[in-house]
Amino acid sequence: MPAKYLAATPSREIYVRSEDETDFSYGWLPEERPPEVLLKYSVINLDKPVGPSSHEVVAWLRKLLGIERIAHAGTLDPKVSGVLPITLNNAVRVLPVLLKEDKEYVCVMRLHGDVDPERLERVVSMFKGRIYQRPPLRSAVKREVRIRQIYDIRLLEFNERTALLHVWCEAGTYMRKLCHDIGEILGVGAHMQELRRIRSGSLYEDRNCSTMHDVVDAYYIWKERGIDHFLRQVFLPVEAAIQHLPKVWIRDSAVDAVCHGAPLAVPGIVKLEGGIKVNSTVAILTLKGELVAIGKAQMTTEKMLTESSGIAVKTEHVVMDPGTYPRKWKSHKEASGP
Repeated sequence: MPAKYLAATPSREIYVRSEDETDFSYGWLPEERPPEVLLKYSVINLDKPVGPSSHEVVAWLRKLLGIERIAHAGTLDPKVSGVLPITLNNAVRVLPVLLKEDKEYVCVMRLHGDVDPERLERVVSMFKGRIYQRPPLRSAVKREVRIRQIYDIRLLEFNERTALLHVWCEAGTYMRKLCHDIGEILGVGAHMQELRRIRSGSLYEDRNCSTMHDVVDAYYIWKERGIDHFLRQVFLPVEAAIQHLPKVWIRDSAVDAVCHGAPLAVPGIVKLEGGIKVNSTVAILTLKGELVAIGKAQMTTEKMLTESSGIAVKTEHVVMDPGTYPRKWKSHKEASGP
C-alpha cells in the first residue's frame, strides 16, 4: 500500500535578500484576522457530498451565508465526492491559479470481464505519463483531443472485477474516460463506479476539510453568539490554498503599489524561496504572510538575489485591497510635478 498522498509537499529553501521589519499598526497575521476580514480573504476546503452538483453547492452557500461573491475551483460531478475548494470575496481572485492545480483521486473501477491481476497492474502502469483524452459527451468543454499528464497511478486493491485506483493527475483529466480507456486496452471494457477527490493543490481531505453542515453551523454560531472559534476552523485564510506556489516576501512600502497592479521591482523584495524560474507563478506576500497578489516571475531566484534593479515579478491577480497598507509611491503625474 503506497503513502496516502502521491504528491510530496514542496519544501523550498528561503533566501534573505535584505533586512526589514513590518509595522503591525496595519495589516494582520493571516491566522489573527478579525472575523469580518477573514471572511473577505478566505477559502473553504469543502467535502462535497454525493448528490448535488458543484454549482448547486455554491448556490446553497451563497444563500445560506448571504455572501454574494463565492465560487468553486474545479467542478465535481453530482456522483463524485471530496475536496471542492470554495473561494469567498477577494479570494475569488485566485481562481485562475486554483483551477490549474494538480489533483489526486481514489477511484473504484468496475471491469466488464475477468482479468489477471498482474496484467491489470501492467496496463494501469502504462497510463503513467502523458496521455491523450477526448472529453466525454457529458462535459462542459469542447470535445477535442488534448494531452494530460498522469504524474502517478497505482492499483491499490483488486477483487474479482472491482479495482481501486489512486491517481495523481493534471487538472482537466477525466477519470471516467481514464477508466474507459484502461478497459479498452484490457479488451474487456470498464467504467468508473465511484470517485472521490482527496486533494486539490494545497487542500487535502484530512486537513481542515469541512462538510456543508460544518460551514453553516460555524457561520451561525459566529453571527448569533459572537464565537469565532469554529469559524476559523472552517473559513481558512486564502494563504492556505496557495502553499504550493513559490513565494516572495516584500517590504511594507511596496505593498500598496502591487495592490494597484504595479509590477514588483527587485528593491521591494526582502526574502524569497528557491527554485523560482522565469515565468513561474509566484505568490507575493507581506512580511506578515498576507497574500498581496499572484504574478509571473520575470527573473530566477538567483537573479532576484543578485540584481539591484529591474522587474522581478509581473503582477497578474491582485488579492489585497488598495489602501490596506499606506501608500509610499508616486504616480507619474505626481513624480513629474505640476
